Amino acid sequence: MNKVLLIEDDARLAGLISEYLQRYDFQTSVVLRGDQALTAIEDDPPDVIVLDLMLPGMDGFDVCRQIRKQSSLPIVMLTARGDLFDQVTGLEVGADDYVLKPVEPRLLLARLRAILRRSQARPQPNGSSMLLYGGLQIDLTARQVRWKGQEIDLKTADYNLFVILAQAAGRVLNRDELLRRWRGIGFDGVDRTVDVSISRLRRHFGDDAHEPRKIKTVWGRGYLFSPIAWED
Repeated sequence: MNKVLLIEDDARLAGLISEYLQRYDFQTSVVLRGDQALTAIEDDPPDVIVLDLMLPGMDGFDVCRQIRKQSSLPIVMLTARGDLFDQVTGLEVGADDYVLKPVEPRLLLARLRAILRRSQARPQPNGSSMLLYGGLQIDLTARQVRWKGQEIDLKTADYNLFVILAQAAGRVLNRDELLRRWRGIGFDGVDRTVDVSISRLRRHFGDDAHEPRKIKTVWGRGYLFSPIAWED
């Protein structure tokens, strides 16, 4: 059984989620306050954490930051807010995924199973190293990308940028950081090669240029590779 730590101050909701997950072989423990989360993790380390955003004692963002200082445990954040800012902030501070309230138990279950598949992925026997996000597979050793079972033929430069984005999944990277990692130069305020390459990547994966979901534009800040959008 996979162990889930549910950090949620609504005792009734926590009970309903726990009961549902237990039907599907998840062992669930509950913490009702944010400031009790770290102790609970140390006392009985879970396989995955479900973290509410609005908590007494310490809010979900701060809890997530504290967890990330000492652990890479997968975190799914719960929020009643549909604001993109909160979703992006949650991913930036270290959450791996988010689910909006009111919680649909089947969706939460699917997200937990997907995130555990990713977190439990290991290098293959032949030594290859894989990045897995839903239907996306990136073989770093073979430099091969497959999307929904089909190999995607990327130019070398586009592949290199794609890997940089995928390895920083859930975190906004600005143009300067992307260029330094990608080409070893800083952003001069004019260079548009990042934007052009990302436009090509979006076309390869059917990501709507006007409302991209897989590689998001966070206006005024940079680009974000969304780890959950590849589940579709």
